[in-house]
Amino acid sequence: MTGLKKEIKAYDGMIDYLEREHPGQWVVFRDAQLVGSHNDFQDAAQDAVSRFGRGPYLIRQVGASPPALPPNVMYKIYPDDDDD
Repeated sequence: MTGLKKEIKAYDGMIDYLEREHPGQWVVFRDAQLVGSHNDFQDAAQDAVSRFGRGPYLIRQVGASPPALPPNVMYKIYPDDDDD
């Protein structure tokens, strides 16, 4: 499992704990582990970037619906090396 799928699966697996212990907080997952919880998105993002750079990591607000992102934000298209 690669990229955010692993982080989302870890988040989903801990949802009962998160809703009980961190309701409404912004949580950060990296390598399928809860690595931080914050009161606002800005703090969560600053923490994640300072610790892990560009990622991948998951930042999500506990109890909120997952964001609906357009495909160009969810996926990065890489040029095919065979076309050169």
